Amino acid sequence: MNKWKKVLSLASIILLMAVLAACGNSNEEADNESSDAASEEKSQEVTIGQINWAENIAVTNMWKVILEDKGYSVKLNNLNMGSTMKALEAGDLDASLEIWLPVQDANYLKEYKDSVNFSDATWYDNAKVGLVVPEYVEEVNSIEDLNEHKDMFNSEIVGFDPGAGTMEVTETMMEDYGLEYELLSSSEPAMLAEIGNAVESEEPIVAPLWSPHWVFSKYDLKFLEDPQNTFGGVEKIHHATRQGFADEYPEISEWFKNWKMDDKQIGELIEYVENSEEPIDGAKKWVEENQDLIDEWVK
Repeated sequence: MNKWKKVLSLASIILLMAVLAACGNSNEEADNESSDAASEEKSQEVTIGQINWAENIAVTNMWKVILEDKGYSVKLNNLNMGSTMKALEAGDLDASLEIWLPVQDANYLKEYKDSVNFSDATWYDNAKVGLVVPEYVEEVNSIEDLNEHKDMFNSEIVGFDPGAGTMEVTETMMEDYGLEYELLSSSEPAMLAEIGNAVESEEPIVAPLWSPHWVFSKYDLKFLEDPQNTFGGVEKIHHATRQGFADEYPEISEWFKNWKMDDKQIGELIEYVENSEEPIDGAKKWVEENQDLIDEWVK
């Protein structure tokens, strides 16, 4: 009888050990699955730099909508241009969607070409940059006219974000033309407010601006002739990504390369975003109405 008790006791111990081992394996598998899920979730996160410019706010929110519809989690980091490039170089940012070449952002291309991936692909091919004045300022049609009428403008060019490529080119332009002016730094919204106030009062104002931009549909503004071509001719808009992004996100990388917009499309997108309480709402509306176009990008 004692012999059988010993056999049963030994069998019970073996069974208990098997159960404990199975539980351990089950917990380990669950932990691994949880870790894999967390890793997969993390791999779906994309961080895009956003600059406080009308067209940049529009396209970053548009891509946030598109990518989140595809299952990605998208974070928009609000930075100026200089900080954007440093963050791309450090790998703290995945993408920047607005690089103007060959002139406006040439300095950034030169400085970061070995540490940031600048796309050959362009998403807008008809951009223009230069100094603008209201149409009613009939005396001034060229940058060369500005010194003669500097009292009219209080010897001031109303600018926007310091460090922006266009601001740096404007400083170069002032040297090229020997302009006896001061370039005032502020922000794009502040500059546009100054333009709006001047137009409302029919006062002269000169500022660096670019197209595409909604401001041209609201006010009658004209680009000043640039005989020395300091601002360049037609600019094209590229995107840039951190090193390694294309390997980790080949799908998104391909979508960015397929992305193309014309004057009407970008103008309408900017209008939707500008006229919405939240930029993302305007972007969602535009995406819903242009799904066929977007399908061409994300095929």
